[in-house]
Amino acid sequence: MLINYNLLIKFFISICTICLSAYFFYLGYVSLDLYKSNNITLLKLKTNIIVKKNNNINKSNNTDIFHESKKNEIIVENKIIIKIKKNDTFSKIIDPYFQNNKIKNKIINELNKEYDLRNLKIDQEIYFYQDHEKITKKIIIPIDFSTDIIIEIKKTEITLSKKKVKLTKYFKSNKFFIKSSLYEDGKTDGLPLEILSEAIKLFSFDVDFQRDIQKNDEFEIFYEVIVSNSRENVSYGNIKYIKLNLHGNIFEYFIFNDENGHFDFFNKEGKNVRKALMKTPIDGARLSSSYGVRKHPILGYNKLHKGVDFAAPKGTPVYAAGNGVIDFIGNNSGYGKYIRIRHNGSYKTAYAHLNNYEKNIYKGKRVNQGETIGYVGSTGKSTGPHLHYEIIYQNKHINPMKINLPSGKVLKGNELKKFKKDIKIIYSNFLFYLYE
Repeated sequence: MLINYNLLIKFFISICTICLSAYFFYLGYVSLDLYKSNNITLLKLKTNIIVKKNNNINKSNNTDIFHESKKNEIIVENKIIIKIKKNDTFSKIIDPYFQNNKIKNKIINELNKEYDLRNLKIDQEIYFYQDHEKITKKIIIPIDFSTDIIIEIKKTEITLSKKKVKLTKYFKSNKFFIKSSLYEDGKTDGLPLEILSEAIKLFSFDVDFQRDIQKNDEFEIFYEVIVSNSRENVSYGNIKYIKLNLHGNIFEYFIFNDENGHFDFFNKEGKNVRKALMKTPIDGARLSSSYGVRKHPILGYNKLHKGVDFAAPKGTPVYAAGNGVIDFIGNNSGYGKYIRIRHNGSYKTAYAHLNNYEKNIYKGKRVNQGETIGYVGSTGKSTGPHLHYEIIYQNKHINPMKINLPSGKVLKGNELKKFKKDIKIIYSNFLFYLYE
C-alpha cells in the first residue's frame, strides 16, 4: 500500500490551522470578557467622582454637587446662592428653607453669639446646601474676605464654626504718564479703584489735584493683590511704594511697620507723610471755587467764601480730613446737610451741601483720617453737586489750600536704620514686578 505523503502533509497542516484558530478564538473571547469587566469597574469608579460646577453668579442660583454616600448611593447636593437685597433680614432670607420655627430660631440665636447680623451688607452672598430631599444641611456666611461662618444642621442639632479661607498673595507694579488726571489715567491703566482711592488720599496731604498736576507728570505704584482661592474673588492689600513726579517736584512714599507694630507711609528721609489735616478730603474732584470774597451765585452779592468747593458727582464719598470727634451733624441753614469735626483744641473742619451721611456717623463719634463720613450732594443754597470744605483754626476760617500743615512722626535711631534697609528691598521688588 502506497502512502501519499503530499496528502498526509496537507491533512496535518489543516489540523494545525484548526487548532490554532480555536486557540486564538479562545484568547479573543477571554480578552473581550476582561475588557467588559474593566469597563464595568471603570464605570463604577466614575460614579464616585465628585463633580463641582463653578458659575459666575450675579443672582440667586443653585449648583448640583455629586458625591458618594456610605451606601455607595449617588446623592445630589444643591448649592443655593442668595444675594442680600435692600431691606432683607437674615430671618427673612432663611424662611423659605426651614419650616420648623424652632430650628430657625436656634440658628439665629447661635449665629448671634458669634456675629452681629446687622452687619450683613447689600450684595453679600449666603450659601445654602441641601440634600437630595431638599432639606438644608449647611449654611455658609462669608463675614469678611478671609473668614466664613459655617452652620451645620443635623435634625435639631445646630453646630457653628469659623473657617479661614485659603488666600494667595502676589504683587503688582504700575507706571504711567498722566495725560488728563491721576484718577482717569489710573483707571485707564487698570489700577483698581480701591488702590487708586488710597493713592489719592496719600497725596492729598501735599498735592492740589486741580492745580499741581500737569500733562506728562509721572506716577508709579507697587501694591498687594489677594486672591480667595475657593470663592474665586480678588481683594487688595496695602500700597507698598508710591511715587508722583510733578514736573520735577517728587513725592515718594514707602510703607513701614514701626516698633509698635503700626504701619504708615514715610518719605526717603523717614518723615511721616500724613499731616494733621487733608487739603482735599475727596477723590478725583475738581476745585470749582476758591477761598475769598466772591459774588454769591444764589444771593447775588459779594460775600466771603469761607472755604473751597470741590465739584464732584452726587454720591461721591467725603472723607474725614483728620482724626477727631464729630462736633455737629445735621441741617445747617444754607449749608444744607452739614458735618463739623473737632480735631484738637485749635482745629475744626466742616463739610457742607452733603447728600446724606455715612451710616453710624453721629455727634460725639470719633472718626479716623480718611474714613468716609458722608456723600456729595447739593442740599442748602447750592447750584449743583459739590463739597464745600472749611478749615477753622481757633474759631477763624482759613484757606485750606494755603495752610502749612504739621508733619507726623519722624523715624530715628534703629527704626530709621531698619527703614533704610526695608525701602531698598521694596524698591527692588517694585522694579522686578514692573519688568517681569
